[in-house]
Amino acid sequence: YLGSQPRVCLFILPCASQQVSAMGDKGTSNHTEVTDFILVGFKVRPELHILLFLLFLFVYAMVLIGNVGMMAIILTDPRLNTPMYFFLGNLSFIDLFYSSVIAPKAMINFWSESKSISFAGCMTQLFLFALFIVTEGFLLAAMAYDRFIAICNPLLYSVQMSTRLCTQLVAGSYFCGCFTSVLQTSMTLTLSFCSSRVIDHFYCDARPLQRISCSDLFIYKMISFFLSSIIILPTVIVIIVSYMYIVSTVLKIHSTEGRKKAFSTCSSHLGVVSVLYGAVFFMYLTPDRFPELSKVASLCYTLVTPMLNPLIYSLRNKDVKEALKKILEKKNTVL
Repeated sequence: YLGSQPRVCLFILPCASQQVSAMGDKGTSNHTEVTDFILVGFKVRPELHILLFLLFLFVYAMVLIGNVGMMAIILTDPRLNTPMYFFLGNLSFIDLFYSSVIAPKAMINFWSESKSISFAGCMTQLFLFALFIVTEGFLLAAMAYDRFIAICNPLLYSVQMSTRLCTQLVAGSYFCGCFTSVLQTSMTLTLSFCSSRVIDHFYCDARPLQRISCSDLFIYKMISFFLSSIIILPTVIVIIVSYMYIVSTVLKIHSTEGRKKAFSTCSSHLGVVSVLYGAVFFMYLTPDRFPELSKVASLCYTLVTPMLNPLIYSLRNKDVKEALKKILEKKNTVL
């Protein structure tokens, strides 16, 4: 019995050491070990990658031309020095930058075999995209309030929509975007990624990162739901209530021409809101088992919406068309 005891001890010690080693591996298998991720992108045949690259390139070029052009028109024409165009200039700035966070990397990955993105690059992309997309939501709510004052209280418009208030509304939108982005990114940094590095998306977003995390996501999802609620609900409520008052006021106008003019000032903004929120709701209401549908919805609000916004405002806005015509005439005169 005594002679067999050392053999028993020798048997137990290696097992104990293996258990400690396994516990150590589990404890260290978190995001600190992940140096990069792999962005799968769209699951299509390799020969279609060229077509997708050209599509992304065309749309992104339109985003750059449209939004830079819109900002240039607003800055150069004194007649557009109004609250509405101040908001519109910031909208173009936001669209330009958050599409630039996504598109270049997605286009590079069409030609890259590794399709990798560094951990720091992924978190930066997540942070910047969340910052700009949330800021845009609050900015669209501010623009709805601006249209409400312009139509429902036209005589007090210049007093109520002062330069100071407009600046505060825009600054508040950026603050809300930054606060939300910091909180979202900080929560993501606490997640463990020990099962996979493969992100089934074409950019780093919260939902695809959740799918590959091996952490307990209950608290994370609760906080994310709370954040989404305090972001989406107030902005949607402001937009809906503003347009309820606008419609009520417009219907009281006896002149058909007056009604048409009032509605035309809101149609562009309403179109932008419909495209953005429609894509966002479709994206987040799509079940996780349909990741390809989520990618299509993401494509709508990351690239298609920033491309359409300048077109919607320029084609349906008389002031913008006149300012553009004036710039082109000046250019022709110089030539």
